[in-house]
Amino acid sequence: MAIKYGRPIEVRLDPPQSPATVTGKSLDLAVRPRRNRKADWARRLVRENVLTTDDLIWPLFLVDGVNVRVPVPSMPGVERLSVDEAVREAERAARLSIPCLALFPYTDPALRDETGAEALNPENLVCRAIRAIKREVPQLGVLCDVALDPYTSHGHDGLIRDGEILNDETVEVLVRQALVEAEAGCDIIAPSDMMDGRVGAIRAGLDAADRCDVSIMAYAAKYASAFYGPFRDAVGSAATLTGDKRTYQMDPGNSDEALREVELDIAEGADMIMVKPGLPYLDILRRVKDVFAMPTFAYQVSGEYAMIMAAAQNGWLDGDKAMMESLIAFKRAGANGVLSYFAPRA
Repeated sequence: MAIKYGRPIEVRLDPPQSPATVTGKSLDLAVRPRRNRKADWARRLVRENVLTTDDLIWPLFLVDGVNVRVPVPSMPGVERLSVDEAVREAERAARLSIPCLALFPYTDPALRDETGAEALNPENLVCRAIRAIKREVPQLGVLCDVALDPYTSHGHDGLIRDGEILNDETVEVLVRQALVEAEAGCDIIAPSDMMDGRVGAIRAGLDAADRCDVSIMAYAAKYASAFYGPFRDAVGSAATLTGDKRTYQMDPGNSDEALREVELDIAEGADMIMVKPGLPYLDILRRVKDVFAMPTFAYQVSGEYAMIMAAAQNGWLDGDKAMMESLIAFKRAGANGVLSYFAPRA
């Protein structure tokens, strides 16, 4: 008998186990759900929700210059693109049958000021990109964010006086920003600022300017979330933001409030509504879709993207499987579509 550390090795081993007895007797089951999972063809046949390219909106970040692609360190695989490079990606989107792009600018710090005046410049980065994309890929939809944070020196979505975000004065500026983008050829105006009354004011402004065909996708339930960090890096507002946005973006603890916000935006003329962020707020998405039955979208925000990418790069997740599972979750919760940085990869 082998001895180690003064004890027989055999004494420390578990006693041998007798093999389980298999009788071959079947359970008396009328219902066996596994029959529908037995093969790939069967699983496809009974699948309740399916993700297609028609469900995807691809956000792009813009930067000044020519032939420029600047990686965003906190968003692996995502780059800021000059207008000519954005056009190339628009052509790629069309080849992939992705129906719509969303455009976000990295504004030169020299062009940022207290009032976000560059947002009203018809020759700003976003407007130049809209015209270039529409010229080369006219069949592709273009969605443009309406908010002042990429343009202000303080990083907030609205005007500030004595430390307070001004609601009504900001809305006046947002209407002008929306008109500038619509004149450039934007198909969907997406106000993301969360100011009260901005959807109605923008709708009235577009209609008065004979832009009745321009849609509004309201960021109707946008939460004051920690998941926006990498996005703020990408548009350059992380370094400029003073304080936080909790006086106008929603409290993460609230659900009923989201329904009130959505109801107001629909009444003011929103054609589509959005819940943001995505995965942490699937319950909100489900409630909104069930109550209002409107075209409803979710934004899989930068922090959600960055978490999956970081885990995949560390070998902790299968990146492609986690990506697809996260995207189908939005469809299962009721989304008509998803804004996602994964769009071309998916």
